[in-house]
Amino acid sequence: MQIIFDQVSRFLETPSHLPKLIVVYGPTASGKTGLAIEIAKRLGTEVIGADSRQIYRFLDIGTGKVTEEEMSGVPHHLIDIRNPDDTYSVGGYQRDATAIIKSMLQKEQTPILCGGTGLYLDAVAFHFDLPPMEPDWEYRDRMETLRLQHGNTYLWDMLSKIDSEYALSIHPNSHHAVIRALEVFEKTGQSKQVLRKKKEPLYDTLFLTPYDGDRARLYARINARIEEMFAQGLVEEVQSILERGYTPDCFGLNTIGYKETIEMLEGKIDLETCKDRVKQGNRNYAKRQMTWFRKYPKTTEKLVLQA
Repeated sequence: MQIIFDQVSRFLETPSHLPKLIVVYGPTASGKTGLAIEIAKRLGTEVIGADSRQIYRFLDIGTGKVTEEEMSGVPHHLIDIRNPDDTYSVGGYQRDATAIIKSMLQKEQTPILCGGTGLYLDAVAFHFDLPPMEPDWEYRDRMETLRLQHGNTYLWDMLSKIDSEYALSIHPNSHHAVIRALEVFEKTGQSKQVLRKKKEPLYDTLFLTPYDGDRARLYARINARIEEMFAQGLVEEVQSILERGYTPDCFGLNTIGYKETIEMLEGKIDLETCKDRVKQGNRNYAKRQMTWFRKYPKTTEKLVLQA
C-alpha cells in the first residue's frame, strides 16, 4: 500500500494547470472500494461512486455496495440516488459527478472517482460528450418485441456484431442501453463510441487499479464473493424489493444477481443453478471490464491485488 501512497504523493506534488482527479478502477471484486477508501482517509477527501448498479436504493448485497462500516467515515457520493424503477443516463452521471467534483475542489479536496462502469469513468475523466438525439419509439418498440421473443442476449449479440467495442461496456441484461446503442447505429451508421466528442480535459487524472492481471485469482474471488452474498441474504433482499412493489422488469432489478434470483423465486431454477449463473454472469462482466480498461493509462508500479 505504501507504493500506492508514494505514487499518489508524487502525482499531487507535480505541478499542473488542471485540477487533480484520482480514478480508482478495475473489474468487479478486484478491491477498488477498499483502495479508494484507504487513499481518501490518507488525503482527508471523499469518494464519488462510478457504478451503474449502486446508484439504486435497496440493491445493496447483490451490487457489493459499500457499507457504513466499510466507509470508515469517508463520505461517498452517487450511491443510493435512484429508485429501482428510475432511469439514469451517462449524461446525467457526468453532470452530477462534475458538480460534486467542483464542490470538492472548492474545499481544496482531491476528488476520488471509484467504480467499474467504464462509461461513467470515461464521461468524467475523458470529458466525452454525446450529441443529443431524439428517440425513435417505433424502432425501440421493434427491438423490445425481439427481446421479448428471443431474450436479452439476442439483442446484445446484434449489437456485438455491429459495434463490438461498445457492446463490451454494456451487460446483456441492460437491455435499455443495448436498444439505445442499436438505435444510434441504425440512425447514424456509427457507434455511440465514435459519435462521442472528446473535449479538452477538465482534470489532471491519475488512474489506479488494484487488479494485478491474475485472472484465475480474480475469478476465485468473484465465486467466493457470490457465495458470501447469498449467505448475507441476497434472496431475502430481492424478496423485500419485490414486496415494495417493484416489478422484475424494472431497471434496477434487470442486472446480474437480481435477475437470476428472481428466476429462482419464480421456480424456474434451483438455488445452485442460480448461484452458478450469478457467478458466470459476474465473471463474464469482469472479462468485459478488463477489455474496456485496457485503454486506461498504466500506472508506473504494479499494484498488487490483495488475497
